[in-house]
Amino acid sequence: MKKIAIFASGTGTNAQKIIDHFRDKPNVCIALIVSNKPDAGVLNIAESENIPTMILDREKFFRGNAYADELTSIGIDLVVLAGFLWKIPSALIQAFPQSIINIHPALLPKHGGKGMYGHFVHDAVITSGDTETGITIHYVDELFDHGNNIFQTSVPVTADDNAASIAGKVQLLEHQYYPRVIDFLLQDQLNHTS
Repeated sequence: MKKIAIFASGTGTNAQKIIDHFRDKPNVCIALIVSNKPDAGVLNIAESENIPTMILDREKFFRGNAYADELTSIGIDLVVLAGFLWKIPSALIQAFPQSIINIHPALLPKHGGKGMYGHFVHDAVITSGDTETGITIHYVDELFDHGNNIFQTSVPVTADDNAASIAGKVQLLEHQYYPRVIDFLLQDQLNHTS
């Protein structure tokens, strides 16, 4: 059994798609929903899905062990960032090497880094005149939006697009591909351990 912890700061639309994807898969479990915001919408999803939750304390996350002990003690195999806005501390990266992944709403290395999330990314795509944008799923390292890429896919940006229309296109890609890429990574882990 592979256990996933989903970290999210917002409404949790990606978290819901991931939960739905793995609902009937006996060898994968969404074991924990983690948020840095006690009023995040993703916690309502966790409650309705009967998934345990954890609210992060900023001090402990950044100056303590980043909850690595708690995640290890429940046997988490993969940490999935799904709209989680805090930078991941070294303590957690070291505890879960090549086992923390993130999805970014642009084609990295373009439009990544500190402060580049949500509409800020889509505004940057328009300002730069890009003719395409998309998603990047990547491993997490000590820098924002920097770890090795796992998967990218793109959509065209047209002259009629604005930040909201681009956000809609990109979210469709996120919902379609993030659960499938997570599934692929976990199946690969299962194949190497069996």
